[in-house]
Amino acid sequence: MAVKLRLARHGAKKRPYYRIVAADVRAPRDGRFIEQVGAYNPMLPKDSEDRVKLDVEKIQAWLKKGARPTERVARFLGAAGLWEWKAGNNPEKGKPGEKALERIEERKEKAEARAAAEAEAKEAAAEAKKAADAAAKEAAEEAKNAPAEEAPVAEEAAADADDKKHTKTSLTKMLEVDLVALANEMGIEATVDDLKADTVQKVLDKQG
Repeated sequence: MAVKLRLARHGAKKRPYYRIVAADVRAPRDGRFIEQVGAYNPMLPKDSEDRVKLDVEKIQAWLKKGARPTERVARFLGAAGLWEWKAGNNPEKGKPGEKALERIEERKEKAEARAAAEAEAKEAAAEAKKAADAAAKEAAEEAKNAPAEEAPVAEEAAADADDKKHTKTSLTKMLEVDLVALANEMGIEATVDDLKADTVQKVLDKQG
């Protein structure tokens, strides 16, 4: 039967004290034990002689039988010169448990999801800004080119108006000349000024 020298907890809540016992390694921590070999009271000052009590003879007897102390009891025995104690190197001791690992993984997934959402939001904002800048640039180009494109149209309209005015003037003069010639053939003496719209009737009355 393998035996451990370990602590067995007793006392009230927040006021513990421990027995140092020799117990079967298969027994629960605070369960049955074979023999008590000391006591440990963490509520006492560290410099108190009663903080750790060891039954040296019993402990030596159990060590000769092959009993092995736990990490905490080994510290006590090392301080008393009963056991060569060195700082433990248990790489598994500091590892988190299964539930802690699940919580760590859950936090990691949430952090990754949050980072992905932030990156997506930044990318969308960048795309929106790029589109807005492109639209503004296009609008500015259209505004810049609009007067240059409309200028030839305005010039053509002005030229057409001048041509129409010139044509109208030419037709008016031709009609005036023709009217004068017709009046002369009819034996009516009249000039171009006499044949204006507001004086033609007067000229006819005078000749008639």
